[in-house]
Amino acid sequence: MDKHTRRIICTSFANGKRHDFRLFKESRVRAKPSTIFKTDTGYLGIKKIHANSILPIKRKPKQELTKEEKCFNRQVSSDRVLNENTIGFVKRFKIMADKYRNRRKRFGLRFNLIAGIANFELIP
Repeated sequence: MDKHTRRIICTSFANGKRHDFRLFKESRVRAKPSTIFKTDTGYLGIKKIHANSILPIKRKPKQELTKEEKCFNRQVSSDRVLNENTIGFVKRFKIMADKYRNRRKRFGLRFNLIAGIANFELIP
């Protein structure tokens, strides 16, 4: 997603259960080095692929986060709210929420059409 235009820029999907970061690596998305990726803790190895990435800080075992770390995590999560809201909007179409029972060939086309609807609906 683009934070400023609130548009879905790129979609990627796989057959069956696949971790988000593995799907990202396999999609081979090209991004400018100046692009900032704000992700959740599921993308722990993304710094090796894209240096300009921002991840929340994970708590170490038997150790609490400091106030600064909690504040940083809160800022990262508040920036990611737009992404999560858009995912929720797309799930209302039930293409991602339920088992897809139509032809697999047309899944990409239908998903991108829903992303287009989301882009049209969510733009203020």
